Amino acid sequence: MVTFKTKNDVLTLLIHLGYLAIKPDSDIRVDNISKFVVHIPNEEIKMEFRNIVEDNEKYSGVYNLISKSYDLLNDIWSLNSDAVAKVFDEAHQDHTSILTYNDENSLSCVISLSLVLSTTDTYNVIRELPTEKGYADLVYLPKPGVNKPALLIELKYDKSAQSAITQINEKNYLQFFKDYKGEVLLVGINYSKDTKTHQCIIEKAQF
Repeated sequence: MVTFKTKNDVLTLLIHLGYLAIKPDSDIRVDNISKFVVHIPNEEIKMEFRNIVEDNEKYSGVYNLISKSYDLLNDIWSLNSDAVAKVFDEAHQDHTSILTYNDENSLSCVISLSLVLSTTDTYNVIRELPTEKGYADLVYLPKPGVNKPALLIELKYDKSAQSAITQINEKNYLQFFKDYKGEVLLVGINYSKDTKTHQCIIEKAQF
């Protein structure tokens, strides 16, 4: 596999390489569609994952994102939207050969990969979550015992971060959380192909 075209391409590659595993009995049923949870199996594989990406010049841009994974997650928790956008700006400007976006799927692949290390112990991830009026791009649900907000990430390509937040509200993606107790962070991210910059808006919702 030379290029990542969809989120499934990223996950499939990482599973085949042994860096991710499907959790047993993790079948999440959403509108009769199966969603499975994947995770990095152990700390040794986490370290090897970092090493193999760091050593391969082809993936230096991806490694820079992964190396900032924990800072990125903390910036999201802190509602520091400017810092979140800056992480992706710097990576994309420095490594355009690997981080080339063609659409929202490409952007989603990079964002998913950048958060994979920092979220593996804290979140279950649902991609393309079916809702009554469409599909939410990325949903991160805290694992049992983890006192952190849920994340609902909506992506836009050459539009605006505000349009991502607007879509979340207009299509009522938050209906999924009607039985959820806690805080949900709405994260809208846009990439502008003209300015080659990212914009991010983060808002809170309480359930």
